[in-house]
Amino acid sequence: MTSKLLLQLHNLACGYQGQMIVQELNLHLNAGDIGCLLGPSGCGKTTTLRAIAGFEPVSHGEIRLAGEVISRAGFTLAPEARRIGMVFQDYALFPHLTVAENVAFGIRKHPERERITGELLDLVKLGHLGKRYPHELSGGQQQRVALARALAPEPRLLLLDEPFSNLDVELRRSLSREVRDILKARGTSAILVTHDQEEAFAVSDQVGVFRDGRLEQWDTPYNLYHEPLTPFVASFVGQGYFIRGQLQDPESVRTELGDIHGNRAYSWPSGSAVDVLLRPDDLVYAPDSDLQVRITGKTFLGASTLYRLQLPTGTQLEAIFPSHIDHLPGETVGIQVSADHLVLFPAQGSIAANATLPNAGVRRYSSAS
Repeated sequence: MTSKLLLQLHNLACGYQGQMIVQELNLHLNAGDIGCLLGPSGCGKTTTLRAIAGFEPVSHGEIRLAGEVISRAGFTLAPEARRIGMVFQDYALFPHLTVAENVAFGIRKHPERERITGELLDLVKLGHLGKRYPHELSGGQQQRVALARALAPEPRLLLLDEPFSNLDVELRRSLSREVRDILKARGTSAILVTHDQEEAFAVSDQVGVFRDGRLEQWDTPYNLYHEPLTPFVASFVGQGYFIRGQLQDPESVRTELGDIHGNRAYSWPSGSAVDVLLRPDDLVYAPDSDLQVRITGKTFLGASTLYRLQLPTGTQLEAIFPSHIDHLPGETVGIQVSADHLVLFPAQGSIAANATLPNAGVRRYSSAS
């Protein structure tokens, strides 16, 4: 069955106070899917969300919801006429209303408001707390109330603006999974804004990575990690970093770590200088390997440990080993490359035939680069 297109942003440009924040934005969301706008602070993701909600006008392009134009240059359908729900970062609950009254606020005139309110409170696991007030609830419980309130009018689309940012790490993880389950159970389409990629991947079907007001890639979490389209996406997602390489043939590249073979072909000339994407899980612990590196630092992560490594040439690397492997900074360990997905980009933005292999060390692509 083909999914039905729900939300479409076409050549969108918007901003505020005369400053253009978002430019040439194109994305779509199918009915029942959960999308995410991901990126560093100031990249335009919240401005985009506010434009979808109708809080900000658009300067160019258009926004369509279920085939209807809801925003274009010179026209903005009122937020209350869009049938779009909103969950805010600070929950925005009414302190003088009970939990049940908060949930029912948007459906006060609905003949079945009590049934709907009860079902939603049960859905968010707060059926026993309907008579309490917001100040009597924990942060996670308040967020569930805000979600239930937004779902009560049965919006065509739900927008969530950094909904878990005020919660501790463990509660964020558990609640993000719960929110996904709740939205999927109701078939509710949603757009989430966050700067936390773990949160984005846990909740979303499609993720858009923003950089300086432009959408770098709109794709599944799997493809963003394994098939990044730009160096910024490759570096921003999954702790990616780059080492310099020299293309040997369409499916292999020579690096300081040896020849790396992958599962895709590149059409650039043999000998081209390239940047090779590596992630910490591409380097595996191999005590008997001839490739020896010095440990310069480590971060214990519980089930695993992130090691910062240095090659004899000075090139810096990062690797994740199981946490039962315990070495100290200054020690030397053996590693080997296990990178099935060979992702390459032109070195310094250009491909040059017969290029030499410089020692450029680790490079990351920040939002300012």
